[in-house]
Amino acid sequence: MELTGKVAIVTGAASGIGRASALKFAAEGAAGVVVADIDEAGLRPVADAVGGLAVRCDVSREADIRNLVEQAEKRYGRVDVFFSNAGIIGGGGPEAPDELWDRMWKVHVMAHVWAARAVVEPMLARGGGYFVITASAAGLLNIVESAPYGVTKHAAVALAEWLSIAYGRRGLGVSCLCPQAVRTGMVPGDGGSAGVDGILSAEAVADEVVRTMRDQRFLVLPHPQVLDYLRGKTADYDRWLGGMQKLYQRAHGQG
Repeated sequence: MELTGKVAIVTGAASGIGRASALKFAAEGAAGVVVADIDEAGLRPVADAVGGLAVRCDVSREADIRNLVEQAEKRYGRVDVFFSNAGIIGGGGPEAPDELWDRMWKVHVMAHVWAARAVVEPMLARGGGYFVITASAAGLLNIVESAPYGVTKHAAVALAEWLSIAYGRRGLGVSCLCPQAVRTGMVPGDGGSAGVDGILSAEAVADEVVRTMRDQRFLVLPHPQVLDYLRGKTADYDRWLGGMQKLYQRAHGQG
């Protein structure tokens, strides 16, 4: 898909990948860019920079996502691209509080479900559209610092796959963004275990999102090494698990 003349919604757009992607979409000639975030103050300069619309949205609430889409349609008449990008971070394993598990499930999974519920059928009725989900390399490979993050990002990848399976031959393009460490407020200084292949700028990630959409490919891999790791995982699952156990021990000071 070419973004020229398209109307796009980007969530989590006050900073990081969302902000960079909104700016990139506008630079690519989008007819309208709607930026959404829970951080209203951070949204305003982004909306000004893209000449678009800012809508406060807590993606953990379906009503907020419905309102976001309604506001976009009211301003621009349609939605051609939905970039469901908002995310949160938090550590721990099974002992992590239910509140964290629940919020991650809503933000990393249900937000995409609710967005698809709101925009996919109208897109198809107009002949097609594009839906992008930000997952993470953690959605393909897991992550040693956080069970809630790894589990919900796996679910995000599965949902993106399902959307492509169900709607890909009806005109919906679907891509799933799976980077390792990106220089945003969610990433620690050294990137943690995700920083092994370097920390990319949000702008570099946004560039890769646009390239992948143009080619209509599913996986957006700003760190190309992730594909090699995924192949290694599927080639020998037990060996891969052994390597991840060692990485977990190092990350948690156990060896």
